[in-house]
Amino acid sequence: MTSAAQPSHALLQIAITTGEPAGVGPELTAQALAGAAAHWPDAQFIVLGDAQLLAERAKAVGVDWAALSGAGRAPGHERVRVQHQPLGVPSQAGKLDAANGRYVLNLLDSAIDGALAGQFDAIVTAPLQKSTINDAGVPFTGHTEYLAERTHTPHVVMMLAGTGQRPLRVALATTHLPLKDVPAALTIESIVDTLRIIDHDLRHHFGLPAPRILVTGLNPHAGENGYLGHEEIDVIAPALKQVNGEGIDARGPYPADTLFQPRYLNEADCVLAMFHDQGLPVLKYATFGEGINVTLGLPIIRTSVDHGTALDLAGTGRADAGSLIAAIDTAVSMARHRRAA
Repeated sequence: MTSAAQPSHALLQIAITTGEPAGVGPELTAQALAGAAAHWPDAQFIVLGDAQLLAERAKAVGVDWAALSGAGRAPGHERVRVQHQPLGVPSQAGKLDAANGRYVLNLLDSAIDGALAGQFDAIVTAPLQKSTINDAGVPFTGHTEYLAERTHTPHVVMMLAGTGQRPLRVALATTHLPLKDVPAALTIESIVDTLRIIDHDLRHHFGLPAPRILVTGLNPHAGENGYLGHEEIDVIAPALKQVNGEGIDARGPYPADTLFQPRYLNEADCVLAMFHDQGLPVLKYATFGEGINVTLGLPIIRTSVDHGTALDLAGTGRADAGSLIAAIDTAVSMARHRRAA
């Protein structure tokens, strides 16, 4: 695993990639950062994107980008500054263009490289369009997989979370796999590694001294004692026994259809679901628009929004910045915990 250098700036340095230029990322970034000084007084934000595009999209949603990005202030004292990277071709809101696929990937590469080099304490990613990058001739599965590859991290964990005093957090044992491939992807070793990562990052990045993790089964009714499948008996339960022996408080496997209710969740810090659509529909129903995506296990801190590029809303001013604000808030909080450690 590549180690990230530790930044020594007085202010936390938070990089924001603005994502697909035809989507809502640029305008949501402007809206989210409009109150940056008041919301995050200990942070400076480095916005990666095309400077003219950002100014245009900010204006469209009523944000004075010149004032926000430090016009008239001494260099280095701006609360928000732009790291300009030019578009491949001019971008129109709502209109995808494969000629900007590499631009989007370049933003992400710059953020990752900066975080690994110690320039950034955390990165926050606005949504991108996978098809645009693939159409540009670059194979791309998603942010999570790309971050793992670029940081040489063998095992990462996708965790989505809501906000609030006791947030709902759902991590995934597998991510973007066809359902037919999930059982073969679940091994004792993979679940053990996933639980170790969750436990470690909840302790070190979220300030939870003794995380409590609830684990779902794979099959209906958690396998019904083997009548509906053996993964719970052969894989999940042995993995839980192993991590319990290491001092990790992970319990289960529980039937997924009854686990997501207050009498269980009130006693938990995170739920580990076995596959994408087992846990995320519940979380998104409860938190959509205010939820976030966190990649656990990386040598750098990365958070993101819980939604896509919303091409139909781009440029209209009707997109809600709540999820991006929550992602920024979490990134700042995680960076504070890491710096204090």
